[in-house]
This record gives sequence, C-alpha cells and structure tokens, in this order.
Amino acid sequence: MFREMRRFRQQLSDEETAAILEKGKTGILGVIGDGGYPYTVPVNYVYSGGKIYFHGAKAGHKFDAMSANDKVSFCVIDKDDVVAEELTTYFRSAVAFGRVRILTDESEIIEAARILGLKYYNVPEAVDSEIRRDIARLCCFEITIEHLTGKEAIELTRQRKQNK
Repeated sequence: MFREMRRFRQQLSDEETAAILEKGKTGILGVIGDGGYPYTVPVNYVYSGGKIYFHGAKAGHKFDAMSANDKVSFCVIDKDDVVAEELTTYFRSAVAFGRVRILTDESEIIEAARILGLKYYNVPEAVDSEIRRDIARLCCFEITIEHLTGKEAIELTRQRKQNK
C-alpha cells in the first residue's frame, strides 16, 4: 500500500528514524481538509510507545478534518542545512503515515497530556497542575503509525560511509 523509497540508499534505519521522532519538538501534521484539499499544520508532539501524541482545540479546521478522515501524515525535520556553494540542502527527516484517534477517555487524555507536557517542561508537579486545571478543555490526539520512513541527503550518507 505504501511506496518504497525511490532513493533507497538514503533511507535511514528504523532506529535512526525513531530517534528523529524522539528528538524533534515540532512536526507537520497533514490531514485531508475542506473540499479535499491537503491541510498541514505545525504541532508540538511527543513520540512514545511507537505512537505520536499531540493536543489541540476541540473545534476548528484540524479537528474537523481528523473527525471526518482519520488518515494523516506527519513529518519531522531533523536537519535542514542549506549549502549554498553546492546548491543543495543537507537534510534529514522522518515521515509517518497513520491513523489518528481523538482521545475521549479521561485517563488516556491525562496520560497523553502528561507525557507531552513532560517533554517540554520536565517538572511533574507543574505539568500535573496544568492538566488538572485544563482537563475540561483539553483535547489530545494519538497517531498509530502504519508506515514510517527516514531519509537523509546523499551527501550525509556518503559522509557516514567515509567515517566508518
């Protein structure tokens, strides 16, 4: 169902790709938006237990799109160095395809919000307090990944091989 990477020599291992997701702070969420147009939006997220979690409003374009169609894509850029003299970019990124679920069980929402909050502010008491204060308004989402690939610029692949 998912395409094989055309430039397979530049494909990162599963471990390297997962490391990009673990390290990243912002990902680009892609959904099918109004009128069938793609809609992408940056979101803060956490990668935990092989899934991607993020939060958002209980209304709006993103929420409506995910309610109508659970298929999403998610991209994280790990490296994006323009090398002007070579007319290229040394990049490294991960792309996930999967299905999103709007969490409805309060315990799942709290757990997702907690691991997300602790990624960005590792003070458990403060994160827990914020969750308790905002639980009625809190909306969290979970992406179950169906296909995940990582890729880097050929120049980075060559550098890596030379350093072995």
